[in-house]
Amino acid sequence: MARAEQVLVLEPQHELKFRGPFTDVVTATLKLTNPTDRNVCFKVKTTAPRRYCVRPNSGIIDAGSSINVSVMLQPFDYDPNEKSKHKFMVQSMLAPYDMTDMEGVWKEAKPEELMDSKLRCAFEMPLENDKTHESETNQTVYSSASSVKTEHSTLPKSASASLDDGEVKKIMEECKRLQMEVQRLREENKQIREDDGLRKRKVTSMGSPHSPSSSTMATSAMRDEGLSTRILALCVLFFVIGVIIGKLAL
Repeated sequence: MARAEQVLVLEPQHELKFRGPFTDVVTATLKLTNPTDRNVCFKVKTTAPRRYCVRPNSGIIDAGSSINVSVMLQPFDYDPNEKSKHKFMVQSMLAPYDMTDMEGVWKEAKPEELMDSKLRCAFEMPLENDKTHESETNQTVYSSASSVKTEHSTLPKSASASLDDGEVKKIMEECKRLQMEVQRLREENKQIREDDGLRKRKVTSMGSPHSPSSSTMATSAMRDEGLSTRILALCVLFFVIGVIIGKLAL
């Protein structure tokens, strides 16, 4: 009895083409489409199983859907004078409605239920013109990318250098100004201490033994004033250090 006609639509229909070079794995794609309203079981077989890796090599295609099968040719020494005798066969059958074990279904399938399609394999090497054009294209893209990369890396570098010089100059000027400010505060603090000593002596000579509280209050006020000046000087010094460290970190 003749086999049933294949219900799956194959793309390509008759030939799988593998384009070299064949020093690495070369992959061809086989698209299987199920136009029916039934689920279809399929298997992909080859006459050279050691030379190919097929994923997936079997399964179920739902009604109205399709699947892509990757056929991977393993690396080999290509001989242009040798024609490929490798072939593939796509075997299929309508999936039973109550199917639970796909492997069991294949074993129990009747010959008239099986459908198959055969494809031959063809190996092609790129033409010399294609190789030359591809090489030139790759070289042009590489040169353009290198040029853009060089310009991109050069311009920011010079801009960064000038920016760093400007920042360093500003930091130096700021440091010089703050050093002068600290020196001025030191002189003021020194003068305040001298004035403080003079006031103490005046208060001691003019004060009455019956009014110790007035002398004590005046002395405390002068001490507080000197202490405030010292704290201010320390704050300025810490601010200078913080500004310098912050500028250098940036």
